[in-house]
Amino acid sequence: MKNILKSLAFVFGLLIMLNCSSRNQVSEQINRKWMLIEFQDYTKDFLMKKGANLDLSTRDQYGANMGCNRIFMKADFKGDGTVAFSGIGSTMMYCQDAMKLEEAFGKAFPTMVHYKIEGHFLTLKSKDGSSMKFVAADWD
Repeated sequence: MKNILKSLAFVFGLLIMLNCSSRNQVSEQINRKWMLIEFQDYTKDFLMKKGANLDLSTRDQYGANMGCNRIFMKADFKGDGTVAFSGIGSTMMYCQDAMKLEEAFGKAFPTMVHYKIEGHFLTLKSKDGSSMKFVAADWD
């Protein structure tokens, strides 16, 4: 009986450690600033000119910027490739040349439920198949 309990405790501890290590791997890959390079019909040049980005480098509250307002949110990236965004909000300045992009991003972003990291690229996808593609800002 003692051997069975010791074995169960060992297996349980191992499972907990594996779960923690997969979360840490996700954080190490995801926790950086990402530049938006593909989104709807916007060109990469336009997105780069606006400085459109998703900043996941902090651990408490994440941010984004599409050229004018600061967008803030919380996110839970899981090791299975799913993500849940919550607490999304933004500042409320009016910037004529950035409002259309900000509005489109603001509508699409909360629908993103899957993520994939390939090399220096991050892709977010919604259930309906729409997507956003980012490149790591620190990548040369």
